Amino acid sequence: QVQLVESGGGLVQAGGSLRLSCAAGGGIFSTSVMAWHRQAPGKARELVAGITTGGTRIYADSVKGRFTISRDNAKNTVYLQMNSLKTEDTAVYYCAARFAANLRYDYWGQGTQVTVSS
Repeated sequence: QVQLVESGGGLVQAGGSLRLSCAAGGGIFSTSVMAWHRQAPGKARELVAGITTGGTRIYADSVKGRFTISRDNAKNTVYLQMNSLKTEDTAVYYCAARFAANLRYDYWGQGTQVTVSS
């Protein structure tokens, strides 16, 4: 019932930009904290950016100033605008959702590959 579908991944040159989108179904969007995580091969999954129902945003230090997370409640969609991409941004990016009272993200998308070439 709950489904998160990412789109927008692909191959981009270093210094370029990419926008990821995540459409949330199942009636959870308006009450959920939304986030983007990423995982590179051999590395732990990390939180890239999150946005609360009230619009509060958090970012990993590695992406602060380059990435922007936003949400469109009317469209039940969360976005990740990625600018000034670096090769180290290469990873599978996952959309995730959790209820505000929860500590863990319980709902995940299938992921979308972002590859940044030099």
